[in-house]
Amino acid sequence: MTTHRTQRLVTALLATTVVLAASLLTPGGVATAAAPCDYPAQQLNLTNWKVTLPTGSSGSPTEIKQPQLKTYSANPWFTVNSACTGVQFRSPVNGVTTPNSSYARSELREMASNGTANASWSATSGTHTMTFRLAFNKLPNDKAHVVGAQIHDGDDDVTVFRLEGTNLYVTKGNTTNHKLITSSYKLHTVFEGKFVVSGGQIKVYYNGALQTTISHTASGNYFKAGAYTQANCGNSSPCSSSNYGQTSLYKLLVTHS
Repeated sequence: MTTHRTQRLVTALLATTVVLAASLLTPGGVATAAAPCDYPAQQLNLTNWKVTLPTGSSGSPTEIKQPQLKTYSANPWFTVNSACTGVQFRSPVNGVTTPNSSYARSELREMASNGTANASWSATSGTHTMTFRLAFNKLPNDKAHVVGAQIHDGDDDVTVFRLEGTNLYVTKGNTTNHKLITSSYKLHTVFEGKFVVSGGQIKVYYNGALQTTISHTASGNYFKAGAYTQANCGNSSPCSSSNYGQTSLYKLLVTHS
């Protein structure tokens, strides 16, 4: 009798093992692991990035670099999203700003040498590409403008993806409405954007389609991505952390060749 009970127990354990193993397979039979949800650096390769947050002291926002960035999260400003599918960036209208801006940001800045030095490259030498998948999740009140990704040079932003209400634009310097991508953007819609810089030109793509080509020959360039809210307490109410811009980033890939 003991032998029969043992055999039944072994059979039951084997069946349970098969069920558990099957639950870790996709419909195509490919094994999957649980998604890492603790830190943004588990979702995106942030080796050559630092993040600036809308917290800290006046004129001196929080800045996190490598190696601390590997295991850093700051809810709700910079954290893995609730679905564990990407990284959430949130910046309120009353956030701490950098000395040269009146708007707060939760934003990545491109770095070099494993995050130990600021990236700085020329638009006339080599090819520099950033591809990203992003969704705008929330816009601030009154002035509903948020920047999700950009190229910056040594002096100012060169071109950005900027959402104003339902209008998604590519900017060119101070021309904020340079190229209208769509007038009917809906919050939470994920799109793929791409900047390709080579030979003194910037080609900007949206979901694989070329949107505009911008002449640019300056040096000191670097990429940025996240949520740069284009509103503050002077033009958006209420003046509180409940009034914010937010994006989610699902892919971030930079190459230099």
